[in-house]
Amino acid sequence: MLLSAPPVRTTATDGVLLVDKPSGVTSHDVVATARRVTRTRRIGHTGTLDPFATGLLILLVGRGTRLIQYVQDEPKVYDATIRFGAETTTDDLTGEVTREAELPSSDDVDRAIILLTGEISQRPPDYSAKKVAGRRAYAAARAGAPLALESVPVTVHEWQLRRRSPSEIDVTITCGSGTYIRALARDLGRGVGSAAHLASLRRTRSGVFDVANAASIEALERDGPVLLPLRSAIPQLPAQTLSCEESERVRHGSTIPAQRDGDVIALFGADGDLVSIAHRDGAMLQPRVVMHDV
Repeated sequence: MLLSAPPVRTTATDGVLLVDKPSGVTSHDVVATARRVTRTRRIGHTGTLDPFATGLLILLVGRGTRLIQYVQDEPKVYDATIRFGAETTTDDLTGEVTREAELPSSDDVDRAIILLTGEISQRPPDYSAKKVAGRRAYAAARAGAPLALESVPVTVHEWQLRRRSPSEIDVTITCGSGTYIRALARDLGRGVGSAAHLASLRRTRSGVFDVANAASIEALERDGPVLLPLRSAIPQLPAQTLSCEESERVRHGSTIPAQRDGDVIALFGADGDLVSIAHRDGAMLQPRVVMHDV
């Protein structure tokens, strides 16, 4: 079961900012807006969306950027519309049509979806950020010389069919990181002996975070940022509360005795602020990421 992010929010300068990206802007445009309204350049993200796509972007602000490696952004959940009858250069509605085919039957689509569920091998789209010999795939594709991209293993947990017509299906797809929904649409079309592309895409969840709790760009610019506490980014980590003396030691990178099970522990001060992420070394905890500047 997917969990919800803690409802408690804070207006601190370090935290998690959830944004509902609109269509027609890049994820980097959203980051630029967030930097302006938060008045800091210290903003990182856990994954981007294509310009035509909408939905959840998870941004870490201030010292929160130090937590990116520990944020669990799986599973990801998308609402998608897949259109049959045509394949495109980009595998979505923004590309040029490269091939047309007859519409498939509903039974064939249902069978093909089963084959695209679980641990599968997926070739990334030609227009993707994948690199080969230091060159981006989308740059090579725009130059008319698409790269030979190798297939990679991805995980598709579930497809939920929400609406069906002869030419389209609306589905909710739950998947792991690295999965291209555009490539799923392309491969679904090929799997039924037809052709298909992604007509719309919206990310609704990522890990514990839900787009229902995200701010629109308009709200972000009008009302300013409202940040979730740093703890909300790492709910999977066991927590250990430090004494004042231990907090001081941890801030200077010194080890302390472990009081909780687990290989990675979130260390909090008596005031509830996140002090460090520590890794176990025998019976001791070694600080790896220190949140407070010494």
